[in-house]
Amino acid sequence: MTPLPALAWPTLGYRGLVHSGPTVRVRLDLAYDGTQFSGWAPQPGLRTVAGVLCEALATVLRTDLVRVVVAGRTDAGVHARGQVAHLDVPAPVLDALVARDDGAVGPAVLVRKLARLLPDDVVVHDAQVAPPGFDARFSPVSRRYAYRVCDTRRDPLTRAFVLHHRGLLDVDAMAEATGPLLGLHDFAAYAKPRPEATTIRTLLRFDWHRPDAGPDAGLVVADVEADAFCHCMVRSLVGACLSVGESRRDPTWPAQVLASGQRTCTVAPAHGLTLEHVTYPPDADLAARATQARARRDVPSD
Repeated sequence: MTPLPALAWPTLGYRGLVHSGPTVRVRLDLAYDGTQFSGWAPQPGLRTVAGVLCEALATVLRTDLVRVVVAGRTDAGVHARGQVAHLDVPAPVLDALVARDDGAVGPAVLVRKLARLLPDDVVVHDAQVAPPGFDARFSPVSRRYAYRVCDTRRDPLTRAFVLHHRGLLDVDAMAEATGPLLGLHDFAAYAKPRPEATTIRTLLRFDWHRPDAGPDAGLVVADVEADAFCHCMVRSLVGACLSVGESRRDPTWPAQVLASGQRTCTVAPAHGLTLEHVTYPPDADLAARATQARARRDVPSD
């Protein structure tokens, strides 16, 4: 059997052994219902998406240590339909996995094997050898979220991923409020502070609309896209706009909050938020994009 393409990435423990040779970077595309998870990141004693996924990968790969890097670290209760992650696997380990599965082609075997081990609220849709320079966290050019609100007749079947709001929202006013927020800004007023973490982001899209067809018909939906997001940034933006939609605040208020740099808005509940898609540049630009994303961000001076 022809060995899989190998890249020189960090080592990975394997049944007490350490492979110092080449490893293969594998891209995973996955989705999950965040209702019963305490977020993505591993936390002692708590059920997390990364914890469940790494446990299943360790069993499949017969590996003592698995480290998964993700495009967007979702908070507790937040869902994902288009999450992306990567892991580095020693080439002999992956070759052995493929050899044990007659007819398997590359890391795609992981999809079938993980389906037998993962709980019903996590699904890995695809696994493939990542192109050179790919980094699930730093290579994306954008992440897109959707926030869903029901302000009319409540549907109990959607309670896990749609926020029920009492009272009709003024969607036009909410849409008007988003314009000044677009572009490169310091979103400190819409982020939970983290030591030494920048709050400068480029908000590429922020739309509020009420679809009249499709699965979201009748709901109030926000589509929010940025190069990256700060901790709780989307839910904070949504919370500010809900205040506008309730006519408690003027449409200019969210921009005033942004300019103030002070956290004064309510954070919307987590369960209405879903990570819908992560966009990557062409393969030839992956490494350069990752380098750019790691660089310090600054807001241009006037």
